[in-house]
Amino acid sequence: MFKPFRTAAVLGAGVMGSQIAAHLANAGLTVHLLDIPAAEDNKNAIVEAAWKKALKHKPPILYTEKTARRITLGNFDEHLDRLADVDWVIEAVVENLAIKQQLMARIEGVISHEAIVSTNTSGLPVNEIARGLPESFRQRFLGTHFFNPPRYLKLLELIPTEDTDTEVLLRLEWFARLHLGKGVVVAKDTPNFIANRIGIYATMLGIKAFIDEGYTIEEIDTLTGTLIGRPKSGTFRTADLVGLDTLVYVAKNLYPAIPDDESREVFRVPALLNKLVETGSLGAKAGQGFYKKERGQILSLNPQTFAYEPAKPLDLGDLKSLPKLELSERLQALYRDKGRAGKFFRKLMLSILSYSSARIPEITDSLAEIDRAMRWGFGWQLGPFEIWDVLGFKTVINDMQTADIPLADWIKTMIQQHQVAGFYRQDKVYTPNSGYVTLNLPHDELDLNAIKSQSKNVLWQNDEAALLDLGEGVVLYEFRSKGNTLSFKVMEGLAEVLDLLETSDYRGMVIGNSNDNFCGGANLVEIDKLAQSGQLERVADLVRQFQTTLQRIHYFPKPIVAAVRGLALGGGCELVMACPQVVAAAESYIGLVELSVGLIPGAGGIMRLATWAASRAAQETASQIQPFLLRTFETVGMATVANSAYEAQELGFLSPTAKIVINSDRRLYVAKQEVIHLDLEGYVPIPYRDSIMVLGEPGRAALEHGAYVFQQGGYISEYDRFLAQRLAYVLTGGELSAPSLVSEDYLLQLERETFVPLLKEAKTQKRIAHLLKTKKPLRN
Repeated sequence: MFKPFRTAAVLGAGVMGSQIAAHLANAGLTVHLLDIPAAEDNKNAIVEAAWKKALKHKPPILYTEKTARRITLGNFDEHLDRLADVDWVIEAVVENLAIKQQLMARIEGVISHEAIVSTNTSGLPVNEIARGLPESFRQRFLGTHFFNPPRYLKLLELIPTEDTDTEVLLRLEWFARLHLGKGVVVAKDTPNFIANRIGIYATMLGIKAFIDEGYTIEEIDTLTGTLIGRPKSGTFRTADLVGLDTLVYVAKNLYPAIPDDESREVFRVPALLNKLVETGSLGAKAGQGFYKKERGQILSLNPQTFAYEPAKPLDLGDLKSLPKLELSERLQALYRDKGRAGKFFRKLMLSILSYSSARIPEITDSLAEIDRAMRWGFGWQLGPFEIWDVLGFKTVINDMQTADIPLADWIKTMIQQHQVAGFYRQDKVYTPNSGYVTLNLPHDELDLNAIKSQSKNVLWQNDEAALLDLGEGVVLYEFRSKGNTLSFKVMEGLAEVLDLLETSDYRGMVIGNSNDNFCGGANLVEIDKLAQSGQLERVADLVRQFQTTLQRIHYFPKPIVAAVRGLALGGGCELVMACPQVVAAAESYIGLVELSVGLIPGAGGIMRLATWAASRAAQETASQIQPFLLRTFETVGMATVANSAYEAQELGFLSPTAKIVINSDRRLYVAKQEVIHLDLEGYVPIPYRDSIMVLGEPGRAALEHGAYVFQQGGYISEYDRFLAQRLAYVLTGGELSAPSLVSEDYLLQLERETFVPLLKEAKTQKRIAHLLKTKKPLRN
């Protein structure tokens, strides 16, 4: 067991330095963020300006606004002495070897003999940065390459030097994974390390196909985006987001640094890219790069005229059926395609696969590390060698040989020495030095796919949900509906498995899944169909059943723990709020967003927030409760979604006792352990709540006045105000002339009686239809 870091210093408050400091603060560290001194009297002017700019980042770099209090600003002249008391120093100054070396010499004279020092360089030789310093310093020095933005991108590349102590490397790997939520890969000290070496290569291939092979920007982005399991930004939108100047800088530095790279010429910056940078067309930050938005229309670059033009129709054949297929089937179908799409994809993939294999053992000895790096750093759903296996191990080799594409020597050896069908075999992966070795999942993560692969673990299932045996007396209720919505079948199944759980010997249950998002809310398609056909009584019955099921979960005699990651919206948020205990990934975005579709929360969300407001007050009086109720009213009225699990606690969506894990891959394991822990200590169900203080008509008047002010200020529409009035009506207890104590059932009935009639409103119907069609809310 290693000792966690408690304090850190980040040297350099630029784009990366500020964000690294922010994420260390997210993890609970006390952080010193230092930069060069300003020439004026306030020597902190540079670092203060940089930090102020960082705080405006979208999406936010901090879990909550209060997190910023953990960061202390300073400058190298006046405050370098603070480094004597920190556990970890991260250098993130300008990419200049001499400047980094000079700063390291200054650091060495200040830090404690136990402090670890790392450089966040993305291209300079790590070993050179600490050259000439004492061995005791070099043993505690290494590279830490965070990916931008550090809060949201999972990858962290650790680059040990020839002198780095193994214990130092292992401690950082442990801390980064557990406390920073990182997926760690260990890279060799080579130009651009692992992910950027492969990723920039793939990007340059796409750009060259645009210049030389007649494919349009839109065609290439279609063929390098979600269709093949990569981010929807594809090649060119990603380049625009990164910045074309940054892309050119990286490629120009990489080209001379890799004289022995067989594909070095791919990194030679084409004239078109140079011209874009020279003319200030740097991408998103300049308003134009490969794309430009003009009068609401997305235009793209004409490479001959450098004008921006509307997109031409895609000439890629019929791809409509592919998005409906599983990723592996999509890749195989595209690879077999006889048209322009298949031609592009085959050439692209064969080049990437050849290049990736040729980088072993140069950048790493492990093909699994390359796959992880590309998944975690570039958002690929499958890494190069996983894609190779999907396309067919022998198929790819045969096609490479036919196309005269180089095959790495270690793969030739692999074929000679083993009967191989691929790089991965169940729980094993091939390594050039040792053959097939076991892929060890961290002990504190659960592999749901492995659990589901054994039929004995599937205790119950219908078309959209399943109950799985996690072992040690714990079961998992897993959603399998589209978007993980709370469809009719999901809710029927939940009621059924609660019956099973109550009469069985199981300790308790986890509610969760392995997807990126916990739950998208109620299934609006199903509800809208009933409403459109006039079956509002059926809707009312379903809402009542939904409420009953969530109340049953809340007061269940055995522990039930929600394991949350990503979005938990609307009914999904109400499910989370109902669970007696929650384990949430820090990157959980929870909110009651029903007003954005012309409804109000109808499954207990308002009741629980009314309870939260009353419980936060120092005394059960109207004057004490009103401020908390107003905050709740604004949160739900504006369809606010928490920026993190920590903010969800502040907004009342998560209880103060919720367990928050920064590494989201641990949430199912931690939730299982929480069930076991609650059972072992003798689980006592939540006591039934006999009353809730609501504020009645006086409280409602104050909330309605707030909605009026917002409408007059142009912040909300007239219909938003109408919906806010219906929300205020339920939140304050309906037709009560004064503050009163009411039951949970009373507020649940108010929710139902207010929710269902809204489905008849024309503007609500338009909001629902617009969301279902465009995936975007309508504020009419």
